[in-house]
Formats: sequence, structure tokens, C-alpha cells
Amino acid sequence: MNWQTLKRGENTVNSGRTVTKVAGPILAAVAVGAVAVIGLTANSSTDEAASSPVGTAGEAAPADPAKPFIGNADDPATWKLPVEAYTATKPQSLLVSKSRDQLMKECMTAAGFPQWTPAPDLPTVGGKTLTDWRYGIHDTAQAAKRGYHPDAEAQKAYDQAMVAGAVDKSGADKDKLRSCAAAADAQVPAVQTSDVVDAITGDSYKESAKDPKVVAVFAQWSSCMKAKGYAYKEPLDTVDDPRFHNPREVSSLEIATAQADLECRSRFPVARTWFDAESALQMKAIKSHQSELSAVKAENAATVSKASRIAAAK
Repeated sequence: MNWQTLKRGENTVNSGRTVTKVAGPILAAVAVGAVAVIGLTANSSTDEAASSPVGTAGEAAPADPAKPFIGNADDPATWKLPVEAYTATKPQSLLVSKSRDQLMKECMTAAGFPQWTPAPDLPTVGGKTLTDWRYGIHDTAQAAKRGYHPDAEAQKAYDQAMVAGAVDKSGADKDKLRSCAAAADAQVPAVQTSDVVDAITGDSYKESAKDPKVVAVFAQWSSCMKAKGYAYKEPLDTVDDPRFHNPREVSSLEIATAQADLECRSRFPVARTWFDAESALQMKAIKSHQSELSAVKAENAATVSKASRIAAAK
């Protein structure tokens, strides 16, 4: 996986493994794929998001879960979209994953397959949070080395983990695997997102790009890039440039383009404008689906609680 292979709006946060040796539920990353239309309104005003309480570096997130949060105004990786209140955090997902691994290992050992081991967790590659890289690159030092590509060592570690977890070489009995997976599910089910969460996350991203303020800042960015000799209509058109799709090569052109991209972003607030617009859309959608989202949050909290008890007992 690399930055160029991702669809617009996707991120590369790994809240757990995406390769598995059992035919049971897979711990999912925070996904950005719309699976249902939930009535988000395009061209909504961003005033609500811009005026809503946001934190500053070192402060706790707002008590109201349906609000955006800014940890560091200069670092989009520290921003939180409203819908994130209804997804498990990365540490919570890893706790659940480790507890399930532990249960599976104990079950498989008892079944006579002590050589069986769980698939490795996938290292983070690319964006480290939902908002990191969601609106494009923002790290000047990284862009100077890798352009639009992820960190080389992170990519290598990710690829190695994918290979290691792709095939189960233990020779474990498949029926026993399924049985142990079912037993693990009964004690600690895998953390799941819901169709509503996925729809809000995906639809808000696409619709927010149509907001007048976002369209305007895109045009400013595009004019800035054109003055530097680069013809792109929107900021993430750089990601679609086929010249930058070779996973094994970072060209001088790619680095120069990325640096120009960041210079124009420093003049025009692409990421923050887009984040504010998307936050406004998400808050409206959350209000329309509050009961469903509260149920998802409660279910995940119960799962994390079960995982905590398993971990504490071992």
C-alpha cells in the first residue's frame, strides 16, 4: 500500500490487522467508504464548524462528542472530525486485537496446535490518524524526501507484515481455527464500524469538496500552483498524477511538485477550510442518526471493556 494507490478520502490508519489467519471478523481500520446515502447537504455553511469550540495544543477534546477538535492548528494529524467520537481509538482497537489474539492462541494450543501464531499487526503507513493526509500532504520535511510517497521504512515494515500474515504456515486444522475464532468472538467480539459511521465519513468528505468556501480555496491553490508551473485544478489531483505512481521511485519532479504544493498550502488554508466544511456536514448528519451512533459507541465501549478484563486477568 502507498499514498498513490489510495482512493481520495481514504487514509492509512491501521487500527488493527487487515490480514488474518481465521475466517472470523477482521478488526477494521477507520474506513472512508460511503455505503449508504444519508442525506448530507452539499454547499452547507461552514460557520457552525468554524465557530464551534475547538481545543488547542495540550487541551482535552470538547465534552460534546459531535464537535470538531483541533489539537495543533498547524498539524492536521491532530485534528479530529466529529464522527470519530463513534469509532474506537487506535489504542482501544489494538487492545481488542491483542485480547482476541491471546484467546485464539490459548484455544489453538489447547487444541494441539501450539505452533499457531496470530497474524502480525500492520504497522502504520502513510496517515497516522483519520485526518492525517486526508486533505493532502502537510509535512515539509517528509515531502522534501519522499514527495507524495509514505516514509520508506514505514512502507517496508508494512509490506513485510503483509507478507508474514498472508499465509498460515503452521498447518493448523481449519475447523479448529474456525472453532477458536468463534470462541474468541463470544468473549471479545472484534471492533466494528457501522454502515452509518462509514456513510457519514465517506459522504461528508465528498460533499464538503463542493462547499463554496472549499471550492474557492481550491481555486486559489490552483492559481498558485499554475504560477509555479504546475497545472492542477484541485489539491488532490497531485495524488492522481500517474507520474508519481511508481512505488519504488520518488522522482525529482514529484518532490518539486510536493514542495510547491506545500508552499501554496501555506498561503491558502486548504486543509483547515476543508476540515471545517466537512465537520459542519458531519455534525448535521450525526444529529440525524444520533440513536444509531450512540448504540455503536456503546457496543464498542462494551467490547473494549471485555478486552480490558481479559488483558488484566492474564
